[in-house]
Amino acid sequence: MLTPEEKQRYDRQIIINGFGEVGQKKLKHASVVIAGSGGLGSPAAIYLVAAGIGKLRIIDHDKVELSNLNRQILHWDKDLGREKVESAGEKLSRMNGNVKIEMAGETINESNVVKLTDSFDVIIDAMDNLETRFILNKTAIKQGTPFVHGAVYGLEGRAMTIIPGKTACLGCVYRGLPPREKFPVLGTTPGIIGMIQATEAIKIITGIGELLTNRLLIYDGFKMKFMEIEIKRDPGCIFCGTL
Repeated sequence: MLTPEEKQRYDRQIIINGFGEVGQKKLKHASVVIAGSGGLGSPAAIYLVAAGIGKLRIIDHDKVELSNLNRQILHWDKDLGREKVESAGEKLSRMNGNVKIEMAGETINESNVVKLTDSFDVIIDAMDNLETRFILNKTAIKQGTPFVHGAVYGLEGRAMTIIPGKTACLGCVYRGLPPREKFPVLGTTPGIIGMIQATEAIKIITGIGELLTNRLLIYDGFKMKFMEIEIKRDPGCIFCGTL
């Protein structure tokens, strides 16, 4: 049941066509895990907490650096040198006390990824490297967990939603592993993509709208355009080709 306070707090989204109190109850009892609390993870986490998600877990092993602050809006000047999970957890807990916030200060790898993501309703990819994205993608497929991908470079952003066994996955889009490098980012770019990821997670949970499946959405901030590329499942994909 929703409390009178919850009905008032979430009134503006409850009155969305097709959302209703039923949708809000689904959010209240749902859980999302976000891999990363940086440029993508910050806005995604903020808007999921504001929307009233039941439980949110954020995974991040880094500490806050000065160069993070142009885009990682959960972290402030006072947080420099602090563990990102502590910094993010503090802000999110104060934002909405009804949401259970869990923070995991770990580096995602093959040995711990199942422990970190198992039993969650949605996994959000807010990472900055393809190697870890592939680990999350493979795990989401094995677990049957919806997976929302996001990536940014400069003023360009990308997003796609993956439903295991039904849609194309990251392995159908990307081939090989590019070298890790320092890449440019305007803070508004992950802000836009992170909010798209949060929207997709809410749609998955509530069942409203049309998901960003089998489509790679590309945001071009230079030209202020959104484009789509149709993505088809690859029968030879090393992650989903055998499903």
